[in-house]
Amino acid sequence: MNETTTDFKFLSVSLVGFGILTLGCLSFLGCKQKEQRPNVLLIMTDDMGYGDLGFHGNRKIDTPVLDDLATQSVRFERFMVCPYCTPTRASLMTGRYALRTGALSVTRGLETVRSEEVTIAEILKTAGYATGCFGKWHIGEHYPSHPNGQGFDDFFGIPQGHINQYYDPQLDHNGNLVDTKGYVTDILTDSVLQFIERHQSEPFFCYVPYNAPHSPFQVPDRYFDKYIARDLDARTATIYGMVENMDENIGRLLSKLDELALADRTIVIFLSDNGPEGQEGSRYNAGMRGMKGTVHEGGTRVPMFVRWPGRFIPGNVKDNLAAHIDLLPTIAELCGITCLETFPLDGVSLVPLLNNSKASWPNRMLFDYSAGWRRMVEFKDSVISHIQEHDGTVRTQRWRAVNEGDGWQLYDMHNDPLETQDVAANYPDTVSYLSAAYENWFTDVTKIPIARPHIQIGHLERPLVELPAPEAYFTEGISWYNKWGFAHDWLTGWSSPDDRIWWNIDVAETGNYEVSIAYTCLPEAVGTNLRVEAGESFVEGNINRAYNPELRLRPSRINDNWYVETFERIPLGKIHLEQGRHRITIRALVDVDNEIPICDLKSLLLHRENETFLINNP
Repeated sequence: MNETTTDFKFLSVSLVGFGILTLGCLSFLGCKQKEQRPNVLLIMTDDMGYGDLGFHGNRKIDTPVLDDLATQSVRFERFMVCPYCTPTRASLMTGRYALRTGALSVTRGLETVRSEEVTIAEILKTAGYATGCFGKWHIGEHYPSHPNGQGFDDFFGIPQGHINQYYDPQLDHNGNLVDTKGYVTDILTDSVLQFIERHQSEPFFCYVPYNAPHSPFQVPDRYFDKYIARDLDARTATIYGMVENMDENIGRLLSKLDELALADRTIVIFLSDNGPEGQEGSRYNAGMRGMKGTVHEGGTRVPMFVRWPGRFIPGNVKDNLAAHIDLLPTIAELCGITCLETFPLDGVSLVPLLNNSKASWPNRMLFDYSAGWRRMVEFKDSVISHIQEHDGTVRTQRWRAVNEGDGWQLYDMHNDPLETQDVAANYPDTVSYLSAAYENWFTDVTKIPIARPHIQIGHLERPLVELPAPEAYFTEGISWYNKWGFAHDWLTGWSSPDDRIWWNIDVAETGNYEVSIAYTCLPEAVGTNLRVEAGESFVEGNINRAYNPELRLRPSRINDNWYVETFERIPLGKIHLEQGRHRITIRALVDVDNEIPICDLKSLLLHRENETFLINNP
């Protein structure tokens, strides 16, 4: 038997398409009575690499709580995620590869998981769990892809990919924007503690996707000064300070479990969403090749700890290959849920490894893909007609095959875990086998065309919907102010009567909708008539006042040249929208010779008539 057939005699991965819901009944070891079911506290950090822990050999950072948690947990040393935020979160919530769910990238609406996907929160809620999400969601900001539409009773945090202010931030609480006081990680933790207090007498699923240490690079002085004193550059000092602050807050969560005598009844899971952000070598990553965004080990291997006192052996280390797709079936089994009504899963339950330190485990293949966000600016159509197969990777227990656009590389992860030597020329059969497996996988997970979704409006649960600039289509000449169109960016350069800005929408209920815009403009633009149209319906309204605040650099410990702005809101009138899918367009009715900028546009807002809703300034 040759090397290839020996190494790949067992392939544990589901290559099934996106079809009807299936009922998967598994033989679970968990307790089935509601009062006996464990709580689940799932903590995920944002852009925190494997090396951002003292426990993993980083001599420059202090993470005492997570270091202790590592010793109290089953540790998965070969735990794989995606190279970017959104795909990992999509797989974590659904147990499926992200490309199956429609989540391709991190902005332009391509970060949205199809709302019909079944999440672990929906599964647990159906089983009687109280469900809460506190932090960064980033797999759909619009209902029903919003956390409240995906199984979470309570959401407090950031539906999009980021916020620009970590001090006194404005956060989403179940669809309403609320003002807060304090530092964001502390604020989120306070809300988690309140959730645990409220639900201490019933089983709960609490998902805490912290947004640290993702940019912007903002951290209190005491942390920053501490790490600057350790001869670190400002960027690294800020990141390590954000991690230490988060470590302290995780300590608050674990202490609350102790205080309420819930520790023995609560499964605590900790992981990160991808490798560390930045240039390779910019901070410690245990010597691994690659960072966030790459399909090498350093971009996709993260810490993963699972603690359940009295059930799992503390300090038990697993070198078996595991991944984000495994957490849904694992959590379901641990919670005693014997039948899963989901789309076909790609993940497998890790319970055999958690329960038995010597459990056998198949030599499986895991696949990954990195849709670099810089490519997203090229996508102008709703349906993505072509997705490049690279950057892609196949990981087995021994091998990592990587294609970054220049052909397949191959690394022997047993003998060369830092990927220093490409051995593709030495093992052509292995390369052929792995590359063929990847192509089959890629074809399968992209069978359903990936599209920028229509934004749903008119749901009773969300009478006000903001159509944001990053999800807009627009004509040449208009651009995002901060170039890439990440969350909270806005459109600029709108000056011609030929310019158009539009969104694809899906109207849930026929009716009248109040239309308004969030904008800035110069005094010269006052009086400009704007027309909003969808099909046969339209409304016209004037820019009746100037609003031109001073543009500001986003607060940061480093000079990242990211600008922020405040916006005014004005109503334009009411438009009648029929149920179904439409293109809604805004344009200016101005003279052909007009060269005055019309306005910078943050969003178009649609508010279902006769529905009350709390409206805050953007």
